Amino acid sequence: MPHPILTDTTAKMKKAVEHTLHEFSGIHTGKANPAMVETVGVEAYGSHMRIKDCAAISTPDARMIVIQPWDKGLMQAIIKGIQTANLGFNPNADGAVIRIPLPDMSRERRQEFVKVAQRLAEEGRIQVRNVRHDALSATKRAKLPEDESKRLEKDIQTATDKSIEEVNRHLTAKEKELTTV
Repeated sequence: MPHPILTDTTAKMKKAVEHTLHEFSGIHTGKANPAMVETVGVEAYGSHMRIKDCAAISTPDARMIVIQPWDKGLMQAIIKGIQTANLGFNPNADGAVIRIPLPDMSRERRQEFVKVAQRLAEEGRIQVRNVRHDALSATKRAKLPEDESKRLEKDIQTATDKSIEEVNRHLTAKEKELTTV
């Protein structure tokens, strides 16, 4: 049975990788994806909400995002939130829905998004390394027998390498997705 420190460490590393992948999903690749706008903040009912908490988001085709507020009174607040978020989108009110046509991506814009993906990947790798650092500190504090301590440190490093490799693999895939026209 794996040591509790290792179990806890691998769970935290998995969460760090998943967080990085979720951040990747918000990067605009030219294909419509609800994740591009779902976390945009909106002033609604006197508080700050995310679009996904006050509207249905769909993608009827690869170049369009459609937002259908549950309360029509939120239309202008959602449009304002998207414009304020500075995502490069131009939302249009169309009856009971908001349509967001995605602009064609220029080479420069694609390169900007590649840089954003690289920065997010680096943040993910840093999170994984911080988890490793905490785990190694916990191992030292646990005062385990030397052979068990060494084995645990080796297992923690293996988990770290796997997690960083997974982030790198997804970064490579995201870069390819962003640069493919």
